[in-house]
Amino acid sequence: MRWIWIDKFLEFRSGEFAKAIKNLTLAEEHLHDHYPGYPVMPASLIIEGLAQTGGILVGEAKGFAEKVVLAKIPKAEFFGVACAGDQLVYEVTLTDLRSEGAVVDAKAFLDGQLLADVEIVFAHLDQSRSNQIFGPKNFVFTQQLLGVLDLAKAQERARQLSAPGRPDADHDAKVVDSSSSEPGKGLTISSE
Repeated sequence: MRWIWIDKFLEFRSGEFAKAIKNLTLAEEHLHDHYPGYPVMPASLIIEGLAQTGGILVGEAKGFAEKVVLAKIPKAEFFGVACAGDQLVYEVTLTDLRSEGAVVDAKAFLDGQLLADVEIVFAHLDQSRSNQIFGPKNFVFTQQLLGVLDLAKAQERARQLSAPGRPDADHDAKVVDSSSSEPGKGLTISSE
């Protein structure tokens, strides 16, 4: 099983904000056991989806130069449950970015209603320190997880290419090469 808890980015503003979705289906094995006859998405996996969304936002803001790990969850409030057949919308805002880590305000919505309100603290592991502890493999930003962001970039480029003569083309979000390590200069995606 792949442990990717986001399906698609709907919006991504480098160093600022990310919006992603997670579709809950009975094709996911964990829903069969939690709970039999009443398939509820575990709260811990909703937090993980928010953390993956926020982790990519934090990592991309620094050009993926450092490993980003979840350090602490100071606050997590849930206001209901999500079941198979539901679609979660994750909205994550980067509130503090420093050399040693970052803080995000993360919210999960179900049918437009707030389902979860979570504060997540991330730590940055510089390459030399993380290589000593974990080895050279990047266990945080795997190709599978970064593929979700790559898919959003490709979809945005396709939208831009398919409508070059649209009168509102100047108002579309621009996809910029994410190789810039300067926050706010890397990437903007919007599917609206």
